[in-house]
Amino acid sequence: MTLFDIAILVIAAFGAGVLNTIAGGGTFLTFPALVFTGMPPVAANATSAVAVFPGYLAGAFGFRNELGGFDRKRLLRLSLITLSGGAVGSGLLLVSSNEAFSIVVPFLLLAATLAFLLGDRIRAFAAAHARAVTPQGALGLFAVSVYGGYFNGGLGIVLLALFALWGMTDLHGMNGLKNGLSFVLSSISVAVFALAGLVAWQQALLMMLAATAGGYAGAPLARALPKQAVRWLIAAIGFGMSAVFFWRLFAG
Repeated sequence: MTLFDIAILVIAAFGAGVLNTIAGGGTFLTFPALVFTGMPPVAANATSAVAVFPGYLAGAFGFRNELGGFDRKRLLRLSLITLSGGAVGSGLLLVSSNEAFSIVVPFLLLAATLAFLLGDRIRAFAAAHARAVTPQGALGLFAVSVYGGYFNGGLGIVLLALFALWGMTDLHGMNGLKNGLSFVLSSISVAVFALAGLVAWQQALLMMLAATAGGYAGAPLARALPKQAVRWLIAAIGFGMSAVFFWRLFAG
């Protein structure tokens, strides 16, 4: 790695840690940064997942009071569902070629960004049709976890949208649960990718340190920033990265 590459990766990872704690979308920064420095897409995705992994733990610790408000049996059940879906999604990545993955990525980025941007409408619908965690909710979490195991980009955004469909309305509680489940999912993904030899450890370890610092710094920011400012910041990053990868796809 050159000094320029190191600077790009550290800045991207710190920003990702902050964004993942605030509302998700940190992989919109780490994945493109790794690709920009010359890493193949599948390896970049695996390395990115490892890079933001400790940031999820730091973010969950920052929201420990909110997480403490959830029933422990409920958290255990949700964690087991998340682990199962994450294992399936990570396995799918192992059998994906770089070419196939490059085709899918921009569509996944765009879908995740739209889901977050429409969050208020989803929450309004959920308020009128509020429901607790049900078998349908478990199915939705499993599907989202498969997505997160396959491509970590926008995982937090999709989780927040799912929580809204469950009828959750407390943004801080949702952020706490999002960070906790993201950490659980990432733990199985990291194990699968490491065993498969997909992780570039030099870049991953460097970015892990920066993402951890950013993740812990993000908790107080999440409480202080206006909700609309957070929404438009994540949307701008998501749409921007989607445009970049669509351009890469069609420019050949």
